[in-house]
Amino acid sequence: MLVDVHAHLDFEGLRERLDEVIANAKNAGVRSIITSGVNPETNRLALDIVNRYPDIVHASWGLYPIDALEREGLVGKPIDVDSEIEFLIKNKDKFISVGEVGLDLHSGKDLARQKEAFGKVLDAAKKLNKTVLVHSRKAESEALDMLESHGMKKVIMHCFTARKHAVKRAYDLGYYFSIPPVIVRLQQFQEMAELVDINHILTETDAPFLSPFKDKRNEPAFVVETINKIAEIKKMDKTEVMNNIWMNYQKLFL
Repeated sequence: MLVDVHAHLDFEGLRERLDEVIANAKNAGVRSIITSGVNPETNRLALDIVNRYPDIVHASWGLYPIDALEREGLVGKPIDVDSEIEFLIKNKDKFISVGEVGLDLHSGKDLARQKEAFGKVLDAAKKLNKTVLVHSRKAESEALDMLESHGMKKVIMHCFTARKHAVKRAYDLGYYFSIPPVIVRLQQFQEMAELVDINHILTETDAPFLSPFKDKRNEPAFVVETINKIAEIKKMDKTEVMNNIWMNYQKLFL
């Protein structure tokens, strides 16, 4: 019973071979994949993908930090944040969660603009009682400040690469951490897996990014690699790790 709580099935490298990707995931034992939007276009594509694979794929409504979207070439026209939140509200039963959303001071620079949008999204997610999957690259403290001030409870820190004190702060707030398969190669994620209780860990891929294999695009089937590495680090049975993470998924999403 494997789960990938964060992938981008509509991105290049996956969308053109989705039947194969979904078949690979099922063969690996993946029971649930959450494909995340980052802008208006991909939010709608996420719903389209769910319609194609309703037995395994769920959609998450997302709004990536807007100026980071612009700098990374992921938005073609200006985004009306309020209008997109209205789309979320109208389709609340079609989206299992909200994410990815958050702050970014790596590609993005306009923190005030990001905070304004993120605050509106958090208010909507709280009102709808949706789990929030948070992007916080180079803005971990700022993201945690906003999550805490908005009283958010159902939170997953996506690919959280902050220092140990920030990990501890997020953990003390009751938040969860989703770890990608690249844990097999990155010490930061290995340290997180060691530090955080298994009851606050989830598996994700961020596919097609963060592959555990240098010569392959990442895909949901590779969450197996995360399970194996966490089991090794925590000296736990792989099945026990898998079952714990599946229970964490049920608490937050079902």
